[in-house]
Amino acid sequence: MTTRRSVIKSLAMLIGAAALPLAMHGAQAADPLNIGYVYVSPIGDAGWTFQHDQGRQQMEAALNGKITTKAVENVAEGSDAERVIREFAASGHKLVFTTSFGYMNYTERVAKQFPKTVFLHATGYKMGKNMGIYNARFYEGRYLTGVIAGKMSKSNVLGYVAAFPIPEVLQGINAFALGARSVNPNAEVRVIWVNSWFDPGKEREAATTLISQGADMITHHTDSTAVVQAAEEKGVHAFGYHSDMSKYGARAHLTATTHQWGDFYTRTAQAVLDGTWKPGSVWGGHKEGMIKLAPLNPAIPADTVAKVHELEAGLTAGTFHPFTGPVVDQDGKQRLAAGAVMDDATLGKMDYFVQGVASRLPKN
Repeated sequence: MTTRRSVIKSLAMLIGAAALPLAMHGAQAADPLNIGYVYVSPIGDAGWTFQHDQGRQQMEAALNGKITTKAVENVAEGSDAERVIREFAASGHKLVFTTSFGYMNYTERVAKQFPKTVFLHATGYKMGKNMGIYNARFYEGRYLTGVIAGKMSKSNVLGYVAAFPIPEVLQGINAFALGARSVNPNAEVRVIWVNSWFDPGKEREAATTLISQGADMITHHTDSTAVVQAAEEKGVHAFGYHSDMSKYGARAHLTATTHQWGDFYTRTAQAVLDGTWKPGSVWGGHKEGMIKLAPLNPAIPADTVAKVHELEAGLTAGTFHPFTGPVVDQDGKQRLAAGAVMDDATLGKMDYFVQGVASRLPKN
């Protein structure tokens, strides 16, 4: 009997020992996914970084208990960015989102050094085995706000405060001009570059200069609320960008092109959790729910509101594209034939202004 009990006890210990690695594996599998975010500007309460952080919070709520997140804000596009990205990967963050164009090369460099970590870079064009890219079709909202600006402008001068002359910014300026000229052939867009994504002082100064030049409608491709605030103070109209900025200019703010990142972040994190994530390029607009207009100001005429809703429906259905030919640049060169639709590869290389933009691109 004693021998039998010893054998049974030994077998039980062996079975338990064999099961232990499986149990440990199960515990590891249940560990939350650590996710890092790198932000180029302060989170604040409106703007580019604010919208990404809203998306992060939406993802946290949707995947409660499955993930943990950490964000580092106001990270300059340089060696600081590479340091922060690398620290995320080295400290066990298996998914890292880098949310500014200037982070691209640093993200790529760190991704090669940490092949078991997934990296997603916003607005860039480089990918790798463990690195994908994502973006929103900002130009769709820009076209719609251009229609409103063209309809409502009294001076026919539209002001645009811009960060850097890269394709995504040029797409927005050109779409804004095309939308305005579609309803007002006399409209012209004037651009001032501030060479920064976030510099409220420079943004305000540029907006004030454009208003002094006769602009009664202004917008911006920068991160702060300074342009909307300047418009409110000077008694002209404005379009916010990235997020709804109406609380900074209740009278001035007509609407805003807003970016919606939450669903994308949630899907991506779930795919990493499931082990199904693959590198690729995501570029979503109205159709995918990644671009939406903020509530329209009651000051916008009813016929203009109807036109905007019609265009929104076309964008959502995929039956309307802002860059449908003919597209002619400001020097009179045809860039797209009549009836043709500009493909994504061509959009991604945009390096010119269309007719209707009065300013000239800075020379290299």
